[in-house]
Amino acid sequence: MSEQTSLSPQKPLRTWSRYSFPESLWSFGTLLAVLVFLTYSLYFLNIDVLMMLGALGKLVGVVADRFYPPDLAYITDPGYLASILDTLQMSFLGGIAGVFLAIPLAWFSAWNVTPNRRLFFPLGRFGVISCRAIHETIWTILFVSVLGFGMLAGVSALTMFCIGFAGKLFSDEIEAIDMGPVDAMRAAGANPFQVFLYAVVPQVRVAFTGIAIYTWDVAFRAATVVGFFGGGGMGWYLKRNVQQLENLRVGAIILSIIAMVLIAEFISGWLRSAVNRAK
Repeated sequence: MSEQTSLSPQKPLRTWSRYSFPESLWSFGTLLAVLVFLTYSLYFLNIDVLMMLGALGKLVGVVADRFYPPDLAYITDPGYLASILDTLQMSFLGGIAGVFLAIPLAWFSAWNVTPNRRLFFPLGRFGVISCRAIHETIWTILFVSVLGFGMLAGVSALTMFCIGFAGKLFSDEIEAIDMGPVDAMRAAGANPFQVFLYAVVPQVRVAFTGIAIYTWDVAFRAATVVGFFGGGGMGWYLKRNVQQLENLRVGAIILSIIAMVLIAEFISGWLRSAVNRAK
């Protein structure tokens, strides 16, 4: 046995390299093309990098002169505290509505389990892409022009935003499932809804829960921007004080927004951790 082992030809040692010759040529060529394009863009747009870096130092000085010390007593006003609650409600309603509407669109736009690839697949893709293509500020302006200023326009804008955000992530998760249970149920004669409910949902329910939590987190951050453009809540107070040049109040509002976003980030992170532990 030992003689056979000694007489057996030894395999040549492999040398590790990240890219072999054809792949390395393409990778370095792509990197060079990107650097050339960035350099040309800076030259074409006449961007002075040194001046831009120097502006950062000036920005710190402007913030210290105009927004410090912030008027922290203003954010304890009952009206502003009520606007914080309005922002939370707006993000929650928009996130919940967007997630529930995104689930059927994600089902339709998933190529592997869509009920009809000629009809429902393009409709689902068009719905998700349309919601993602338009920024939440544009949605807010559109709904404000139709519904007027207030929470209804803000919730509607956040709903459309969340449909595009969650719908894309949902469809990606559906397209990555194991097709074994799907094929088995199809062979047993199940209809498309039964296939989705009993073969797809059990595989994606944990991922869908995490995505839904993350969608609410993103919706809360977008809610202040939506409010600035007429959706109500904290963003409306920020816009009013910016227009009145109440810089100390603006500084306090920005600090409160940062604090609320940090709290929302902590809560969403804790919930996502709990979902991952429950797998």
